[in-house]
Amino acid sequence: MENILIEKQDAIAVITINRPTKLNALNKATIQELHDGFKTLNEDTAVKAIIITGSGEKAFVAGADISEFADFSAEEGGKLAAEGQALLFDFVQNLQTPVIAAVNGFALGGGLELAMSCHFRVASDNAKMGLPEVTLGVIPGYGGTQRLAQLVGKGRAMEMIMTAGMIDAETAKNYGLVNHVVAQEELLDFTRVIATKITKNSSVAIAKAIQAINANYIDGVNGYQVEIENFGASFGTEDFKEGTTAFLEKRKAIFPGK
Repeated sequence: MENILIEKQDAIAVITINRPTKLNALNKATIQELHDGFKTLNEDTAVKAIIITGSGEKAFVAGADISEFADFSAEEGGKLAAEGQALLFDFVQNLQTPVIAAVNGFALGGGLELAMSCHFRVASDNAKMGLPEVTLGVIPGYGGTQRLAQLVGKGRAMEMIMTAGMIDAETAKNYGLVNHVVAQEELLDFTRVIATKITKNSSVAIAKAIQAINANYIDGVNGYQVEIENFGASFGTEDFKEGTTAFLEKRKAIFPGK
């Protein structure tokens, strides 16, 4: 891995995008490494939560690496978006292991799209977020037009994308784009506290909950039906047996790995 760092501790993995001289911009190599990293961690039964952040204090991810696609044709541009969405952004959204974005500094373009593909977000108080693609004559291509509207509403998404403006962390919190805002020096510790709470619960149940929540945003899929099916399936798991037994015995449940 040349562009990312992975650290594991106490059932929590931290992925750090490590291209500080490029403000952690996403190029094809970094997208592939992130895919590989997420896939490996998702298959690791000891990892029950993942945090993703950017190296340095300036940026989570300042955008995509424009130099890679400045001379692309229409066909190449469409292929770039399709491959990127499948390889990373949709992949993260549907990952069974919970993923929290710890947004430090700028999260612009592909950076905000990556943060939005995570299951939820925590931001540093100096964070700035936006989708400035229209200043380049293109639109967000890694799910930004869809996920931003889902998170902040159609009107706000329209304004943010059309003006190419940035919002600060408190505005992002007010919009529902991030869950928490903390001082930058506290960002990772604060996010670890949340991740630790997640690791104490059933990974099997959490994976089913992620699938059911996401189902609501898939055209032609009845999210309520997915919930019913996943609720019923939960009854056949060892985690359900442990959770209910622990409750009746008035002790804390000890869930196995994923």
